[in-house]
Amino acid sequence: MTCSRLVILVAVCALSCPALAFAQEDDPDRDLNLSQPDFTIINLPTTLRVPRHKGVFRLTHRFARPLGEGDFSDLAADFFALDNGAQIGLEYRFGLMKGTQIGIYRTSNRTIQFFGQYSAMQQSANGLFGLDVIARIEGTENFGASTPEGSSTSYSPALGVTLSREMGSHGALYFEPIWVNNSNMLPSELADDNDTFLFGIGGRLRIRPTVYIVGEFIPRVGYTPGVTYGSFGIEKRAGGHVFQLNFSNGIGTTMAQLAQGGTDSQDWYIGFNISRKFF
Repeated sequence: MTCSRLVILVAVCALSCPALAFAQEDDPDRDLNLSQPDFTIINLPTTLRVPRHKGVFRLTHRFARPLGEGDFSDLAADFFALDNGAQIGLEYRFGLMKGTQIGIYRTSNRTIQFFGQYSAMQQSANGLFGLDVIARIEGTENFGASTPEGSSTSYSPALGVTLSREMGSHGALYFEPIWVNNSNMLPSELADDNDTFLFGIGGRLRIRPTVYIVGEFIPRVGYTPGVTYGSFGIEKRAGGHVFQLNFSNGIGTTMAQLAQGGTDSQDWYIGFNISRKFF
């Protein structure tokens, strides 16, 4: 082989290697989905897929003072509940394999939730809806790792599905039947009802190129303390970030906490979510 031919061969290989590497990274799960820009609506999951071996971080924050507590001057003095305590949650989810994601979520009341989600069907394949199977289990007192003396750890598994219907690039609608076991966290000898079935209804509507309004409503049967949970909000997408301001009639964010409903139909709490994609 002459020197010129060797140079040409090396040049072709050098140019083709990046192309091959790019082809390997050409994963449609990494493309922006304008109808589903995030992996949750407010608390309920969406059918957005985490790309294989990629990660997502999420922060949740629910201020503990109801906006209607006291008069306006009291609320203003408390900086509209922002000076009050809050329940904070930190979440990390990971694309284990194509169509499968796992994650861990911890709230500041020392509840840890492990979860998995499998994309069983995509709307692009059938033209009708997307379908994900979800499985979660949460445990109080850091999942039993730091149970104070005299208290006990409560474990609550959950199984369900998430059905989504994308409306072009304008948003998506969701229906989420979910079974939550041990939603009544009283000692077993006192708990007659120990299961809750959630029928989550939610939606996301794109009102500007990067701005959405969102909402959730969760009727329940079985063990149903509190009032029917409801939440709404507005969010802004900025690159790999989604910033959401929301209002809810409860501060729960895990499945068992949502199963316990809102605190009162007249109590509304301000909160926010921030998510960041690492891809």
